[in-house]
Amino acid sequence: MRRPRWLIPWLLMAPGLLWLLVFFVLPNVQMVTMSLSSGSLGQGYTFSWDFDNYLGALGRFPDNFRNSIVYGGLATLLCFLIGYPLAYGIAFRGGRYKNILLFLVIAPFFTSFLIRVISWRIILGDQGVFLAVIRDLLGIVPGNFSVIGTPLAVVSGLTYQFLPFMVLPLYVALEKIDRRYIEAAQDLYAGPWRPTGSLVGAIAGALVAAGLMLGLGYASLDVEAAGPLLLASLLGGATGAVIATWFISESFIRVVFPLSLPGVFAGSILVFIPAIGDFVNAEILGNPRTQMVGNVIQNRFLAQNDYPTAAALSFLLMAAILVAIFIYARVLGTEELTMGRG
Repeated sequence: MRRPRWLIPWLLMAPGLLWLLVFFVLPNVQMVTMSLSSGSLGQGYTFSWDFDNYLGALGRFPDNFRNSIVYGGLATLLCFLIGYPLAYGIAFRGGRYKNILLFLVIAPFFTSFLIRVISWRIILGDQGVFLAVIRDLLGIVPGNFSVIGTPLAVVSGLTYQFLPFMVLPLYVALEKIDRRYIEAAQDLYAGPWRPTGSLVGAIAGALVAAGLMLGLGYASLDVEAAGPLLLASLLGGATGAVIATWFISESFIRVVFPLSLPGVFAGSILVFIPAIGDFVNAEILGNPRTQMVGNVIQNRFLAQNDYPTAAALSFLLMAAILVAIFIYARVLGTEELTMGRG
């Protein structure tokens, strides 16, 4: 008897679908039930459509939600700013050393996640290498300046941990670009990106610098204390203008970057989702004021045994991530780009 062709794809997908059903769908159904339950660990939990768990989670932990979104967003932005030039250099200038460079990118994964976080704490510590350079050697910061226990430490740890998740998708997208497109653009006078690039780079650099200062808590929107924010914006604008003027060409803006958008989208998602839900970096590198939603969920589940609130927080975080991804996909237009390339 001949097997129907329409059945073959379903047979091939069956193991994966079964895995998702057992380890994703069923646990989430149980989590939904728990998030709408009431009771205690000693008395037992009963399903009672208790939506107060969601209202209470939103009302009691707004700072933790804000920290998760801000720190996860900043880590994603920094991973992009660091990872794109790195992926571009490997794809276009790596030559015969591409495999070695890619191995160096993923080499940290051969070490335990927890050990990497602890190592980062040592590096950023008061007696660590980082402060030894900028405080003791260069004198950029005062003697009582500290990094551990600040948003800077948490965001630095997140950026370090998830940087390979940004580099690898970007490398794949850049590696697939046909070099003849770039040559054709250059033949059509797509040369240096001036003077438009200088203006765009200055604006982008100022916005990035201002966002980092505000997100890390080193500046505020208060008019009376706007000095650090203004200085950072000026330095960021000058840096962005120099980079856009001398290192970015029209062929990159018109050809390379648009064709690499699928990698940008994939890398951003792969970084943002685990970063916004992380709790290890905030626990080891931060302080109680830098705690993220993941820390609250971990504490409610394992320390306080408050399963309904923890489950409600988990679903609120999941919903926030899905909304952010949907908006990001619509703004970036990856669906239209993919369809156009097909």
